[in-house]
Amino acid sequence: MADSFVYGRAVSEDNFIGREKETKLLEDNFNGGINTILISPRRWGKTSLVNHVCRHIDKKDLLIVKLDIFGCKSEYEFYNLLASAVLQQTASTRELWLDEARDFLYRLSPKISISPDPNSEYSISLGITPKTHSYQQVLALAENIALKKKKHIVICIDEFQQAGEWPDSKAIQGRLRSVWQLQEHVSYCLYGSKRHLMTNIFADRSMPFYQFGDIIWLQKIQKSEWIPYITRQFAAAGRYVSDSTAGKICDTVDCCSSYVQQLARYLLLQTPKGGKAGSKEFQNAVEQLLETNEMLFMQMVEPLSAYQMNFLRAVASGHHDGFNEQEIRNGFNLGSPSNIVRLKNALTEKDIIYVEMKKTYFSDPVFKIWFSKRFL
Repeated sequence: MADSFVYGRAVSEDNFIGREKETKLLEDNFNGGINTILISPRRWGKTSLVNHVCRHIDKKDLLIVKLDIFGCKSEYEFYNLLASAVLQQTASTRELWLDEARDFLYRLSPKISISPDPNSEYSISLGITPKTHSYQQVLALAENIALKKKKHIVICIDEFQQAGEWPDSKAIQGRLRSVWQLQEHVSYCLYGSKRHLMTNIFADRSMPFYQFGDIIWLQKIQKSEWIPYITRQFAAAGRYVSDSTAGKICDTVDCCSSYVQQLARYLLLQTPKGGKAGSKEFQNAVEQLLETNEMLFMQMVEPLSAYQMNFLRAVASGHHDGFNEQEIRNGFNLGSPSNIVRLKNALTEKDIIYVEMKKTYFSDPVFKIWFSKRFL
């Protein structure tokens, strides 16, 4: 039962469902050396999808490098993490000192931690600075290794929206693009969760990464795919849940992948072995979901201004557009039309709302439920 439903981390094969179309496209791009940009909100399963594809790529002349740059705050922090990941994930401990690594490391004093277990990973701390390596040398490392090994390398970078928040961001993006677009033996899968930042980086004609590769706007997994998965996992744990209740799980959290798994797990825990998940168990599971996330949600609303809270009240009340109409502006005390623009931009920057087809929605469906209970 412990692994019946998984959330808060990338899921394993037993918990991975759907995504056949996206899996096929990503596999084709990896095998064909096509750059791919993957965009969706948090908790929709981007990392799980990439990991799923990486596990199933069966090509001897293809190497995959994965890294998460969420903690990178500057250009050279990124270069250190990138170079370490490339060196560590394309070579065994023995191979690390072959020419491709030696050529790059000779001006450094790298710290390498090696476990006694020959099957375990090793870690590298490089200390790259502008004095030791130019950006061109760092970014060319993967291409040089690919050439010497006569392989193709796919570099998968999670939380790539961080590149849009670094100091002098546009210039840095230009430097990355100038090197990466010329590489013939390395391709990139760049994915991130903040849609407005990722859209600005890759869909704005004025930005360096415009038309860098295929953009996949990841969609939600449909309820029709979730229901048999949920009922099957309940049955495997010796419990029963009806199709309608499984569908209610999906509807409650708007088919958001991580929340579907989390709410389903809470419902499973509320249901006695051999029993059936009913309305009481379902309500208890929803309350547990809200309680578990309450501290996070409180941290989200505490810094908000009175006007920003009022705007969220309007959205939670079912208003998705027409905020400039006098009835809505006065009813929710939103201020002037120009103030509404500022409110919308600020809340989008905080990733609390998103705008699609000129309509405004909560980014997090469970936050919307919690907010409505607390502030409406």
